Amino acid sequence: MSFTFTPYGGIDGLLLVEGPAFPDERGSFMESFRADEWSAAGLPTLVQDNLSRSHRGALRGLHFQKSPRAIGKLVRCARGRIFDAAVDLRRGSPTYLKWASIELDDRGNRMFWIPAGFAHGFLALSPEADVFYKVTGHWSPGVDAGVRWNDPDIGVRWPDLGAPPILSAKDAALPALADCGADVPF
Repeated sequence: MSFTFTPYGGIDGLLLVEGPAFPDERGSFMESFRADEWSAAGLPTLVQDNLSRSHRGALRGLHFQKSPRAIGKLVRCARGRIFDAAVDLRRGSPTYLKWASIELDDRGNRMFWIPAGFAHGFLALSPEADVFYKVTGHWSPGVDAGVRWNDPDIGVRWPDLGAPPILSAKDAALPALADCGADVPF
């Protein structure tokens, strides 16, 4: 089996990762990850798996970890459908503050690679969505950070589901990027 790694959204570092799926009369089979192919593509080691279950309208993000513990994420929607967004927070990058989005769902074998230095968030579009993501580092509360999901200086165009998104208290209190100052040290 072979995965493909395709640059995505015109932003250096973002990748659409796709692998083969093998449907038959029973359902389907796919490999969701291969360390040898990941490493051969020059991508960093993944050290932890996370699972998030969200109800329709739940918006998680925009999250990141600050240096020196910034992390990358390989995101997959294993059940349902999500709108996934990544924002380039790497100061000096030609695409600083640009964002890219992708819809991921439980059909096929598509994933979104978001390297360290990006904020990440997603909106559940289906009644329930299970999102698995592999990460390059462990969660560290001292460097856990984020920016407001609807920051006008970033301008992510989230889908309109006809009601305000469901946010955690923590995400609702995230600052605008302009209020982060040197707290975004990428």
